[in-house]
Amino acid sequence: MTSLPHDLVRTLLAVVDEGTFDAAASALHITPSAVSQRVKALEQRTGRVLLMRTKPVQPTESGQIVVRFARQLARLESDARADLGMAEDGAPARLTIAVNSDSLATWFLPALTRVPHDLRICFELRREDQEHTTALLREGQVMAAVTSSPDPVAGCSVRELGRMRYLAAAHPDFTARWLTGTPLHRALPEAPVIMFDRRDDLQDAFVRTLARGRDASPLRHYVPTSEGYTEAVVAGMGWGLVPTMHAEPHLRSGTLVNLAPDRPVDVPLYWQQWKLGSPALAAAADAVAAAAAESLTPGGTTA
Repeated sequence: MTSLPHDLVRTLLAVVDEGTFDAAASALHITPSAVSQRVKALEQRTGRVLLMRTKPVQPTESGQIVVRFARQLARLESDARADLGMAEDGAPARLTIAVNSDSLATWFLPALTRVPHDLRICFELRREDQEHTTALLREGQVMAAVTSSPDPVAGCSVRELGRMRYLAAAHPDFTARWLTGTPLHRALPEAPVIMFDRRDDLQDAFVRTLARGRDASPLRHYVPTSEGYTEAVVAGMGWGLVPTMHAEPHLRSGTLVNLAPDRPVDVPLYWQQWKLGSPALAAAADAVAAAAAESLTPGGTTA
């Protein structure tokens, strides 16, 4: 059986993380030639091309599998050393997590404060849309993710967190100008709309449920931060689907109007993580699940 020598696997990971063979050589304290030879040796063992020699270097689909294995190997080794009292100069554990912007701006950061401090964990967060965070898991770039997909990535477990609720909202002046006197299903496709980014389909999907397949208006503004998105809606630039936790204070103060009180939009969220017996990863998962149970709308069946 062909093995995957750990030194070759670690070298591939260094190349992906550093972006070039030269930078990986510097990080590993070996020559660029040695890095190249190790990568070629690993490709020969696997019978697959593992890297696209671009700038920066990118792993192929097969390379992503090896990168994910390399990160899991590093996590397991670190946990084992800690359990044996062989801490590496007191180095803390590092957890990489992908999380969507709205969760990051509302309930997720308080969740991480629940993780016991004596575990000495450093969190590295990657912001990504909840529909795309699983790609980072699949590529081995993160160890866990908040995602909208209940389908587990290979080698990962899934836990339902709850539902992120959004309300269709607009400033009263905007409502008076664009949405008064005309049924909502006719007015909304013509009214300026706030989108998070060009991959954001939430507003279009909402309008399609009202207006027989029509999308939101082509008069659209892109505001790619959760806080900035809400501020744009409050400023009257357009209507938008605002997270309930952001919308409620403005609804109470009268700076936002709920356009469709009987039609909240619920986006299911799940926690996916590597199937590793890692104390750090388990503690983070428990803390996130506990905070989600308090902050999110309860979900349906467990995934």
